[in-house]
Amino acid sequence: MSEPDGDHQNLALLCFYPHRAMEARLLATVAAAGFDDLTLAQARLAARIGPSGTRLTDLAEQALVTKQTAGHLVDQLQRAGYVRRVPDPTDARARLVQIAERGEQLVAVARRVEAEVEAEWTAHLGEEATAQLRAALTRLRELTDPYR
Repeated sequence: MSEPDGDHQNLALLCFYPHRAMEARLLATVAAAGFDDLTLAQARLAARIGPSGTRLTDLAEQALVTKQTAGHLVDQLQRAGYVRRVPDPTDARARLVQIAERGEQLVAVARRVEAEVEAEWTAHLGEEATAQLRAALTRLRELTDPYR
């Protein structure tokens, strides 16, 4: 239900706008840095790959896509040199998707952009408000992120 002034928006939308802005900035910057073959769908899936690698089924579940879609995206990422598939040391029948060398280069650019954007947001909001926002969103993650 909206406020009488019509400017009230739900919290999910208010979280989405900065997420979308960060995502757009990241994609534009990594494309300008030579990673112009990366799609948004690929980036969203690759962002879920853990430090030691992640099984395809887990990537699909976390990205809310089918295993077939995740497999297709991983195939594309692998062909582009962003990821590799390796045996899972905990299960000889399974494989992990890991970030490859080119993917590590991409991640380094992305981390720099994330830091720049967060610094800009902090300059806009102030240190205290940014700390409060981070604390509130971290607490909200307890309710909203089953993969944390």
